[in-house]
Amino acid sequence: MLNLEYIRSQFPGLETDWVLFDNAGGSQIARPVVDRINEHFYTSNVQLDGSYPHSVLARERHDEAHRKLAEWINADDPKELIMGSSTSLLVRILADNFRRILRDGDEIIVTNCDHEANIGAWRDLANYGFKIKEWRLNPDTLALEKEDLEDLLTKKTKLVAFTAASNVLGMLNPVKEFTRTAHKYGALVCVDAVAYTPHRLIDVKETDVDFIVFSFYKTYGPHYAMMYGKMDILNALPGFNHFFIREPPYKFQPGNYNFEFCHGLSALPDYFADLADKHGYKGENNRKERFKYIYSLIAGHEEGLSRKVLDYLNARNDIKIIGPVEYNADIRVPTIAFVQKNRDSREITLKTDEDKVAIRWGHFYAYRLINDLGLHKQNGVVRISMVHYNSLDEADRLIRALDYAL
Repeated sequence: MLNLEYIRSQFPGLETDWVLFDNAGGSQIARPVVDRINEHFYTSNVQLDGSYPHSVLARERHDEAHRKLAEWINADDPKELIMGSSTSLLVRILADNFRRILRDGDEIIVTNCDHEANIGAWRDLANYGFKIKEWRLNPDTLALEKEDLEDLLTKKTKLVAFTAASNVLGMLNPVKEFTRTAHKYGALVCVDAVAYTPHRLIDVKETDVDFIVFSFYKTYGPHYAMMYGKMDILNALPGFNHFFIREPPYKFQPGNYNFEFCHGLSALPDYFADLADKHGYKGENNRKERFKYIYSLIAGHEEGLSRKVLDYLNARNDIKIIGPVEYNADIRVPTIAFVQKNRDSREITLKTDEDKVAIRWGHFYAYRLINDLGLHKQNGVVRISMVHYNSLDEADRLIRALDYAL
């Protein structure tokens, strides 16, 4: 059981009379992250690598943040972490690097069901002579199938782009299995983990991904993003900075990036490690095991939230859930999308607003998915997105609001 009283005390944004179930659009920021952002502004708001004390401190804080974040995702080298303003921008930078090393006729595989951040940048490479193939979800199960991927892969495939968890369907993809399949053909993988990271622990060694990217503002931090890349691949790419900057991560970070956010984000792994201790962790004295422990508790709590909401939606004969209709922690996260028969999705969310329950409608930048499902005419789907700081009482308020809105 999660101690929600303590957890919610770490998120001042929850001190409101609204129920916030739009977390996949942007989660609340943890208090320790804000405290360290302010600490940077007040005590080390200078350029790195000077000889004076303030600059030395700024460098130490920068390096500490990279070490902690690398440990959090199980990366070998903190220099494998590239910071940027958004997932969309980081994937664009990566795609531009591939544009300069690929050859005419080389192939890239993208899906028809993910957030456009990990689709559009790659599809644009068709303008430079590269062949783009589309990996389409199974229309019956709404899942990406390994067999369909294998049908697309050839010796010319250089990269496969897919998501770890759908920001609409809530469905988890078998990242390790898909990565292994792509690697058999010599292809690299770029994984969008934006909708995954708030709920599950990334392990870049276990999954063997080549690139993985996610946004912190959906994972209890500020509007900032991070991309992991294997060091040997980063070294081989041309970069995206001044000609004399040749070392990762700086070769992919043009200009000064956000030092205050970087220091603030050092508190995020600390938050999860401390949370494990506060929830009775008694295992080995290392942070990796603490991360695994607390994320397992988080998955269990989110299962309870999701079951309550899915049971309610499944009991109605006028509702169609878009994605898995039952909750299983192995196949979905608590991001739940639905439509009501012959009803505009926007109207439903305006009604829940009246009860101070914040959910959302739209395509959520998975534009191709919503189009292929024929849902644009009714303003896309209604999306409910919960995280570990949400409570069962809040789920009950949501159900009461939906009773009124539907």
